[in-house]
Parts: sequence; C-alpha cells; structure tokens
Amino acid sequence: MGGWPPARWSPALPSHPGAPPITTLETAAQNPYLPCEPDLIRKHSPMARTLNPLQFIQQVRAEVSKVVWPTRREVLITTGMVFVMAALTAVFFFVVDLIIRTGLEGVLGYFG
Repeated sequence: MGGWPPARWSPALPSHPGAPPITTLETAAQNPYLPCEPDLIRKHSPMARTLNPLQFIQQVRAEVSKVVWPTRREVLITTGMVFVMAALTAVFFFVVDLIIRTGLEGVLGYFG
C-alpha cells in the first residue's frame, strides 16, 4: 500500500525515497503537491499574524487597491448580456413547455 499520495501527510515524509524531509515554506511553495507542515505556513505568512485592528485595516486596503475593478462600460455590457441571456432562456423554456404541453394534450385527448 505504498502508493502516492500517502495516507497520512507528515513534515518528515520525503517526496521520494532518499529525499530530505520537506520542512521549508519555499520548497512547499515550489511544489504544492508535496507535504508541508501547516504551522510553517502560518508562521511565515504576514497576513496570518495580524492581531492589531489598525494593521488589519491597512492590509485590507492594500489588498483592495490591487484589485482591477471593471469600468462602467464593462459593467453595463455584462449586465446587458445577463438580461439578454435570461430572456433567451425564458423564451426557450416557454417554447419547450408549450411543445410538451401540446403533445401531452394531444396524446391524452386521443386516448381520453
């Protein structure tokens, strides 16, 4: 039963026979499929250690400033496309429902 992935992940588990244990964040970041100690990531992550509310707000603002927000034109075009697709879907299901209803009424009328 020595297949990959192993049943239990361990920081001392080598990635292949004879390999040194995976214990550094850099090695785990290079290959996310390798086992890594979860506490190691928490220790080195600057976002995970924030306890001060002011620092937290500053970090949130910094992350939000990295977001590429859509322009007004992009939002209007996307919204219009959503409405058009919703209308087309409604018409499609109306037609399918009409066909099924007409077929059932014909079959039931023939036997009934």
